[in-house]
Amino acid sequence: VGAVDGSSPETLAVAGAEHLSSANPPASFRYASPDEPASRNTFAPVAKKVLPAVVNVSSAKMVKSPAGMMPGNMDPFFRQFFGDEDGAPFGSNGRAPRQQREQGVGSGVIVSPEGYILTNNHVVDGATDVRVTLSDKREFKARIVGADPKTDLAVLKIDASNLPSVVIGDSDKVQVGDYALAIGNPFGLGGTVTMGIISATGRGNLGIEDYEDFIQTDAPINPGNSGGALVNDRGDLIGINTAILSHSEGNQGIGFAIPVSVARNVTDQILRNGKVTRAYLGVMSEGVTPALAKAFHEKEVGGALVAQVTPDSPAAHAGIEKGDIILSVNGKPVNDSAQLRMTISLMQPGSAVNLKLLRDGAEREISARLAEMPTETAKAASEPDATQTGMDGVSVEDVSARSARQLGLPPETSGVVVTGVDPASQAAVNGLRRGDVILEVNRKPVRNTAEFEQALKHSTAETLLLVNRKGSTLYLAV
Repeated sequence: VGAVDGSSPETLAVAGAEHLSSANPPASFRYASPDEPASRNTFAPVAKKVLPAVVNVSSAKMVKSPAGMMPGNMDPFFRQFFGDEDGAPFGSNGRAPRQQREQGVGSGVIVSPEGYILTNNHVVDGATDVRVTLSDKREFKARIVGADPKTDLAVLKIDASNLPSVVIGDSDKVQVGDYALAIGNPFGLGGTVTMGIISATGRGNLGIEDYEDFIQTDAPINPGNSGGALVNDRGDLIGINTAILSHSEGNQGIGFAIPVSVARNVTDQILRNGKVTRAYLGVMSEGVTPALAKAFHEKEVGGALVAQVTPDSPAAHAGIEKGDIILSVNGKPVNDSAQLRMTISLMQPGSAVNLKLLRDGAEREISARLAEMPTETAKAASEPDATQTGMDGVSVEDVSARSARQLGLPPETSGVVVTGVDPASQAAVNGLRRGDVILEVNRKPVRNTAEFEQALKHSTAETLLLVNRKGSTLYLAV
């Protein structure tokens, strides 16, 4: 490092040593008042308030693993992204598996002074032993009160009282650009605070959980932070840190937290009923892309496009039809299919909802009474990619009883099955796949290749397809 006056670093070091060796320091030295804080702009009061309510969670379970493999302690969520010592995924190197005690580390948040703790399900999933360490170093054996894998949340209980607990905030008021602090146990180091902002809200369709409505933040979240607290600049809990988007083991500025509104709903149900029940409308939907909006003559891109209505479901009884675009639920706008699914799931079975939807270019209001979610339900249809035009490179044939059986469809299914899609074609870019069964072209049913080809002749630059894919229907705009 060079000096401002041009002196060499060595000269400065010697001169400084001689100067400071004198018995009386120069009067020009100035010192901060001991009454002044170390920093005027600080989150120290927030950290001091929340840190005691964030705990370390360690779990242990017996797993089968290749001989010689020593995975060590790791947040279980991150373990799936890394391989064994040979570079292969855990358990894939051909060696005989053996029973091994696997330990995981994570975080938790005390939500009640009576010892109830909220964490991620993946932190304690399958664990035979769960231990909680408080900020004052006390350790407790914890029991799992209940868990909800679909939202990746779990409630623990320790035998303690008068514990510090967080103030539960309102995640619905969170805005992009708000300050956020992530507090947890990264890499097993103990209570650690990182700071950033809210990068986005309402993140879904990430494939992390069944129900997703994540808060995204650039506050660094690392392995071991799972289950920890995401708080605002007042120290109110707004989310439970859950996952990162990363090509390495560490943070790269994209972290996700479960909104506290979702966590509170799940916790209340677990404590009240011992399980989580969800409301059910009975539709499979997809987001409205610009191409789909144009195909349905919708002026704005938004809402959830109904691709399938389950027979004898609340949606069917209410008169919701395939091709409807659901715009709002009880007056709250619906931006995409993930938001619709999450909104409905947080309601109570048996409750009535008012839906605004778009059908054939006209808005209408429909009321439905929600049912309880069946045990087995399909996931929402995947989002199609952004589309261009053109059906060139697509080959089809009539659906026969044999091909319907091979595709797992009812023998009476009519339509055309896609036998080939040129990978370089626009249809492939738009998401059409080999094995898809095309049921409609531009809202008109097609029962065979002749009707399919005739429909394409009358098609405009953009073609709207209704496709059956492995038993589920979705729309594609090509």
